[in-house]
Amino acid sequence: MKINGETPYLWRAVDHEGEVLETFVIKRRDRKAELKFLRKIMKRYGNSHVIVTDLLRFYGAAMKVIGNADHQDTGRWLDSRAENSHLPFRRRERAMLRFRRTRTLEKFVSIHASGHNHFNHERHLYSRANFKLNRAAALSEWRQLCSA
Repeated sequence: MKINGETPYLWRAVDHEGEVLETFVIKRRDRKAELKFLRKIMKRYGNSHVIVTDLLRFYGAAMKVIGNADHQDTGRWLDSRAENSHLPFRRRERAMLRFRRTRTLEKFVSIHASGHNHFNHERHLYSRANFKLNRAAALSEWRQLCSA
């Protein structure tokens, strides 16, 4: 995506269930930026058994600096969960007709991730009746959070 002629990069940390843990918008894409992102995630969520990335070299360089090189897993389709987590965000971004400022993008990404995680129940895992109950519970919880 481009904002005022510049290309900011949106990095997201996604857990094994597809929920967005952390988002990060930055102007450059190198080892220094990846180190900042990894430290932020590890400080908040702790060390992980496996960290799946794509094959870009700066991921491996950052993992070596932190000492997690043996926890990194790369492969052809291993990062599909992270890539598919972009789809709802991209749909919403198109509906909003893009962003004008990087700060607006950062605010939207953090809010969108929390809302999507809260309401995204995987329909194929539940019967219709259970899905409706889970959705109603999520909506009532959301209304309680918003009213407080």
